[in-house]
Amino acid sequence: MAKDHLWWQTGIIYQIYPRSFQDASGDGVGDLRGIISRLDHLQWLGVTAIWISPCFRSPMKDFGYDVSDYRDIDPLFGTLSDMDDLIAAAHERAIRVILDFVPNHTSDQHPWFSESRSSRDNPKRDWYIWRDAKPDGSPPNNWLANFGGIGWEWDEHTSQFYYHAFLKEQPDLNWRNPEVREAMLSVLRFWLDRGVDGFRVDVMYHLIKDEQLRDNPENPDWKEGAYPYSRLLAVYSQDQPEVHDVVREMRETFDEYDERVIIGEIYVPIPQLVKYYGTNNDGAHLPYNFQLLLQPWNARRIGAVIDEYEAALPDGAWPNWVLGNHDRPRVAGRVGRAQARVAAMLLLTLRGTPTLYYGDELGMDNVIIPPEKVVDPLGLTFRISRDPMRTPMQWDASPNGGFSAAGETWLPLSPDFAEHNVDAERDDAGSVLTLHRRLIHLRQSEATLMAGAYAPVHADGDVLAYTRRHDGDGFLVALNFGGHPQTVELDASLAGRVALSTHLDREGDAVSGSLALRPDEGVVIRLG
Repeated sequence: MAKDHLWWQTGIIYQIYPRSFQDASGDGVGDLRGIISRLDHLQWLGVTAIWISPCFRSPMKDFGYDVSDYRDIDPLFGTLSDMDDLIAAAHERAIRVILDFVPNHTSDQHPWFSESRSSRDNPKRDWYIWRDAKPDGSPPNNWLANFGGIGWEWDEHTSQFYYHAFLKEQPDLNWRNPEVREAMLSVLRFWLDRGVDGFRVDVMYHLIKDEQLRDNPENPDWKEGAYPYSRLLAVYSQDQPEVHDVVREMRETFDEYDERVIIGEIYVPIPQLVKYYGTNNDGAHLPYNFQLLLQPWNARRIGAVIDEYEAALPDGAWPNWVLGNHDRPRVAGRVGRAQARVAAMLLLTLRGTPTLYYGDELGMDNVIIPPEKVVDPLGLTFRISRDPMRTPMQWDASPNGGFSAAGETWLPLSPDFAEHNVDAERDDAGSVLTLHRRLIHLRQSEATLMAGAYAPVHADGDVLAYTRRHDGDGFLVALNFGGHPQTVELDASLAGRVALSTHLDREGDAVSGSLALRPDEGVVIRLG
């Protein structure tokens, strides 16, 4: 490990969508015991931390992002004891455990909301965002819900609207209420006391809303047929200045414990994103950087956002990169399997903490889900489904890919699971899985790749090139984003030998003067 750096700076985070990783109970849905049974794969791969998407008690209207009890595990996934066993088993393998905290909203089945909606004078009424209708009976403002329609739901019993940024079954908490803050911070302490190493905080930037509840302005760039939520610019319903006070309070809670990490899910432009580090690095340790998910896949654009991000980071802030997650199309589906290898090399050699989404190490693609099998509420409303990137992990060529012994799994597997699975790829020197493992082990054995400085290197065409340097050691990374051969001219300081290639057949080759890259090839060159 690089000296003077913490585990979440030098490590690799692996996101597990628990419904889809491994089913131990035989009901067609993944669970905690299933994750425990597959920890050896993650240890072999070389990842150092797992982030588990929500597994708390929930009616599952949004698959766990509607929490009814933050201090218990949903029976679908197991028990509180199973989570304790998972934490212990992961720690035995030197793998840290990060859970998913969903603080913006609860389920409408949460006892807090049941109390809040029971009467206008209930002590928990102000724990949620309730407002009167306008004189004409319409909602308090024009805010929209991410999952469709207006973001206000009328409650007949108390004759007021409550606000929900997502489903109506996910009422937003009022984080301006100190009692709400203390209750949610106590949830964090409950899990940190049980040995959890950190939290990824869902939609961190949503937590505070405009105090005056002003209307959001129209988006002048929105066009008919586009995602309806983007019709308005969420100027007043998210990313408010006061949210940083909340993040600072969360950070103070984490700082009561040794080496715990707070990660924020924040979909905002880079200048706003970096503010979530705090004014003196007293905010989130890692405000998630989604640029690799959001940008067009070409060398010039990716290089530009890397440079913009590096330049915007506050002093002492640690960078991070995300290539795939449960909400966005899989990398192989976005850029193709050949470029997915290049993308893996990019993710695992950039400066900062990488997050790898389960199955991307296999080159798993988005899966076409028949209309009758769509379960994502976003897909049922807009036909912009997240189901295709949440399908079961592909372990072997047996029925259901080794994921489950059930007759039917909660989502169908990819038709190519017999070809692209852990067993098939583990012993194949040219597989995407083997490439990931080699990249991870190279990165984790080199302080320069874990913690070294980043600097861009000029390259023409579809090539992105950069160096990583640390304590006199250096690496050059050159990535061909195109399907044609490319040549990179190198000055004398960039001579060295190939340490690893996506094509796996030129390790040890000397490089000086110029570097020839084949189509869809990336190389890591040890300098000197």
